Amino acid sequence: MSPSAPQQNTVAVDLGGREVRVPQDGLYDRYRMNPDLDVIARDPRVSGVDFFRKLPKVRVDSPVGPTLTPNFYYALSTARLTMAAPSRAIRARLPEELAPLEIVPGLGLVSVMFFRYDVCDIDFYTEAAVGIAVKPARHGGLGLFDLVSGLKNESLDSYVLSLPVSSDIAQVRGHDGYGFPKWVTGLDVAIDRTRTTARVANASGGTDLSLLADTPAQQAYPSGERVGSLTSYTTIGGAWHSTLNQTNVLSAGTTRRTRGIGLRLGEGRMSDDLRSLRPKRIIQFDVMTEGQAALHMPVPTSVRGRTA
Repeated sequence: MSPSAPQQNTVAVDLGGREVRVPQDGLYDRYRMNPDLDVIARDPRVSGVDFFRKLPKVRVDSPVGPTLTPNFYYALSTARLTMAAPSRAIRARLPEELAPLEIVPGLGLVSVMFFRYDVCDIDFYTEAAVGIAVKPARHGGLGLFDLVSGLKNESLDSYVLSLPVSSDIAQVRGHDGYGFPKWVTGLDVAIDRTRTTARVANASGGTDLSLLADTPAQQAYPSGERVGSLTSYTTIGGAWHSTLNQTNVLSAGTTRRTRGIGLRLGEGRMSDDLRSLRPKRIIQFDVMTEGQAALHMPVPTSVRGRTA
């Protein structure tokens, strides 16, 4: 498994009254979320920056202090295992205001995801997630349309139970600024065109959850041709918010064959959350070996009570 970022000197920065350390001379240290895209474009890991030139940043106030949004991810890779799980188990873990997106009555969708952010505004880090696909919080969602779009990775609404990360700045921004259940742990993610591997450590250094899988055959896309969206719901200060993440897919593949996919549950918060959902089977495995993203700051949203 590939190692995480090498050890390097760090500097202290203030995020809403909390001090965190970031890599010295890294992107956050140099630019504070306002990068020079011409400089970014010269990084050999970045295929281009045209996607970001069309997304101007806006300065906003947030729980982590004044910041620019969106947060840009210039080179990333992701893996997502989508599983069917009983709606009853899912509902037990959802806030009352949200309802599961079902593939058939009584059966919903849950996922385990892994992320590797090689070049981004807050520097290299890795991330993992256990999430639940939910019906859009808007009034009168079209369930079948949302299901098809979600499985195609075009548009998905979710509620996240676990979101460990490998860096302090990602934890503070994600927890305090976005309302996500983030904590810092040992987290290795390596994704290439052949293999996808990941390991999340627990509090004692053992394995919480791990993945070893063959990467599905990849298809390349021109920048801007395939842009998906993920909307996540969280509460901040007791009020519901939605966070939009736009993904510019550059190379990705999907399989519904489970052969060659090894997901191992150990002891820890992620495994406990996944077990509580009682997943029955893997129905889809998606891997993006090359992509980019723009993560917007949360905005207040109207969420109606559960009716089904």
